[in-house]
Amino acid sequence: MSTATAKTDIEDVVLAAPDQERLSALLVGQDRPPRPSALSASLAFGWRAMLKIKHVPEQLFDVTAFPIMLVLMYTYLFGGALAGSTEEYIQFLLPGIMVMSVVMITMYTGVAVNTDIAKGVFDRFRTLPIWRPAPMVGYLLGDVLRYLLASAVMLSIGMLIGFRPEGGVLGVLAGVALLIVFSFAFSWIWTMFGLLLRSEKSVMGVSMMVIFPLTFLSNVFVDPKTMPGWLQAFVNNSPVTHLATAVRELMAGNWPAADIAWSLGWAGVLMAVFGVVTMRLYNRK
Repeated sequence: MSTATAKTDIEDVVLAAPDQERLSALLVGQDRPPRPSALSASLAFGWRAMLKIKHVPEQLFDVTAFPIMLVLMYTYLFGGALAGSTEEYIQFLLPGIMVMSVVMITMYTGVAVNTDIAKGVFDRFRTLPIWRPAPMVGYLLGDVLRYLLASAVMLSIGMLIGFRPEGGVLGVLAGVALLIVFSFAFSWIWTMFGLLLRSEKSVMGVSMMVIFPLTFLSNVFVDPKTMPGWLQAFVNNSPVTHLATAVRELMAGNWPAADIAWSLGWAGVLMAVFGVVTMRLYNRK
């Protein structure tokens, strides 16, 4: 049988086969497409997270309306009593309230993970020939957009009501960058709980029990010097306090080396501990 005749016979069989069989026949004898790199796989899952926001824009309420409400409420409720004027208090408050808001919305990473597990989406991810942590990293990369949006919204409303960062554009960008790095690391806590707990309500309940004490028992709203000594000991060593101080000082044009080092150190520890635990749970899920 000639080569041309054999090729014609194969084409006739392929065209007569159902779609799935036809696809399989076409792939026989051909090289498989190259396996995606860790970066490309992670970016693909990050894009998926952003597409979910596009199709359900109500998800952005917590990074738009909620931060605006916090800034206005705390500034005009407590500014006069704590600092004598809202203009003076906003200089102290805005960097801290921005840290608080972004750290609080990190919990939604765990909620998204848990929701996909409940829907069976994760079972499909596990069968793909990709870098194993790619789905988790993709969730976190997608949420970085939410952190940036929340920061931009709060800075904009702060500028409108009197916030004037002496560090200029570079100081603001440095503060936001440090906040994003810490929040990315902090989100690994919630990916762990998203895999560990049975429902998204459980994830939200546990995250609130952790985030609220951690953010309120800090120097976000007031100077710790006014607190009792035993409380100062906790507040001064809180990761949120170090982060808020670092962001505040960077935006003021200073270079708080110690607080920057503490914030980056906490970020490294969180990723090393909860990142490893998350991936072990993911591999066994």
